[in-house]
Amino acid sequence: YVSETKLKKASNVDQSSYSLSFLFLLLRLRKQNKMGDMSLSNINHEDAVALDIKPSYVSETPLPFLTPNKDKSSSSPLFSLHFFQKLIAELVGTYYLVFAGCASIAVNAQHNNAVTLVGIAVVWGLVVMVLIYSLGHISAHFNPAVTIALASCRRFPLNQVPAYIAVQVIGSISASATLRLLFDLNNDVCGKKHDVFLGSYPSGSDLQGFAMEFIITAFLMFVVCAVTTGNRTSAELEGLIIGATISLNVIFGAEVSGSSMNPARSLGPALVWGCYKGIWIYLLAPTLGAVSAAWICKLLPSTQKKEN
Repeated sequence: YVSETKLKKASNVDQSSYSLSFLFLLLRLRKQNKMGDMSLSNINHEDAVALDIKPSYVSETPLPFLTPNKDKSSSSPLFSLHFFQKLIAELVGTYYLVFAGCASIAVNAQHNNAVTLVGIAVVWGLVVMVLIYSLGHISAHFNPAVTIALASCRRFPLNQVPAYIAVQVIGSISASATLRLLFDLNNDVCGKKHDVFLGSYPSGSDLQGFAMEFIITAFLMFVVCAVTTGNRTSAELEGLIIGATISLNVIFGAEVSGSSMNPARSLGPALVWGCYKGIWIYLLAPTLGAVSAAWICKLLPSTQKKEN
């Protein structure tokens, strides 16, 4: 019923509409490709979020000390070569820490205070500084109070704490045993004669000793957190600053409590010499002081530099 001319006209109209539709589709695809090729510098932050594109100033790897409320225990295997290396570093570091520091006390006693209190303080600070620069790239706690404090605010794997404390105490005991073999002097500390007792004991009351250990260990931990997080100091100065803090604490705390600041440092000599006078002070006060300082540092605002 439709003439041939009308059919040809209808066919031409359909072909034209198909061509226009195809051309429109190509233009739209080309426009989308151009939008996808836009550089990040030409889009704002909201566009980046919408396109799921991270701006160049967003870091992919969070700083280890600044990871908020993240328990690393699940991602820190106990049976690995790296963890074994960290334990060896803690063992060796704690051994030389106790050996060098307590040896200065023994030499001072053997030579009629020739080293002096300031000299002993310098030795403790120097050995800590040297060990941080030597072993800091692996592990440099050397102190159960520091380990527990970092774990309490989730800046250290909780499942690694027992092994760390064990090797730190073993290192301290080994150093104390070595020193007892090397030095032979009489010293009356616990009501019986000892060859030089190199442990810690309060000179005054237990309360005075507890307060001093809490304060100086909190100060030490505060400095440790301050120089190892954010951009306050360069990495080259961390060991020097921490070592200087140790020396300061020894100078103004030794006459009251002996300036232990370290449960392993006090427990090792106590076990080797069998003298436990006020030992609970040196196990509890440094730990509480370090934990308190770590949490204070966690609550303080970070000084990370923001790049534009």
